[in-house]
Amino acid sequence: ALVETRLAPEDLLDLLQGIEQEFGRVRDVRWGARTLDLDLLLYGSEVINTSRLSVPHREMHTRAFVLVPLAEIAADRHIPGQGMVGSLAAALAQDGIAPWPDSRWPTA
Repeated sequence: ALVETRLAPEDLLDLLQGIEQEFGRVRDVRWGARTLDLDLLLYGSEVINTSRLSVPHREMHTRAFVLVPLAEIAADRHIPGQGMVGSLAAALAQDGIAPWPDSRWPTA
């Protein structure tokens, strides 16, 4: 989702992780299966590197499962140090990337 916020990046991260917890997300295994995964992909044009948060993720430009859905809502966004979302998504193999069968999300 594309959102506007006045929250600082780490406060937004706290909010997202709180939502994950409310829906039963357990963080026992790194890279393990997830009931819900909410990620902070971009924060305007800022580059953020703290002990808790890296935005944009340094490998984001290589991950079709991130870029293909992001390109649907923000193809014209620039990822600092990586390129345009739409161009990066188009350059990746998209095997196994498919929309959820009944994804009727509300739009603004």
